[in-house]
Amino acid sequence: MSKLRFYENIHILFWLIKDLSWVMIWKPLGIAMILPTIGFAVWFCIKSFYESEFFVHLATLFWILANALWMLMEFYDKEEYKFVAAIIFIAGLVSVSYYIIKEFKEEGKNLY
Repeated sequence: MSKLRFYENIHILFWLIKDLSWVMIWKPLGIAMILPTIGFAVWFCIKSFYESEFFVHLATLFWILANALWMLMEFYDKEEYKFVAAIIFIAGLVSVSYYIIKEFKEEGKNLY
C-alpha cells in the first residue's frame, strides 16, 4: 500500500468518526474530528495540485466543509443557514464535474 493510500484510509477513519458523532449527537467528538478531517483534505489538495486528481480532492474538501458546517448547524439549531452548506456542496459538484469532463476530453472520449 502506498503512503498516500494509507493516509487516505486514515482520513476516512476520521471522517467516519465525525459522521458517527454527528448521528449520535456526540458534539465534542464530532467537533474535534472536523480539524483532522479537513486537514487531511487540504493536504491531499496540496499534494495533488499539479495532477488531474486535484479536482477530485478539491471536491472532497468541499464535501467535508459542507458536511461539517451542516453538522454544526444541527448541533446548535442554526438550520436556517443550510443554504451555505448547499452552496459549498455545489462547488464540490462543479469541481468533480470539471475533472470528469477534462478526463473524457483528454482520453478522446465522447460524453454522449
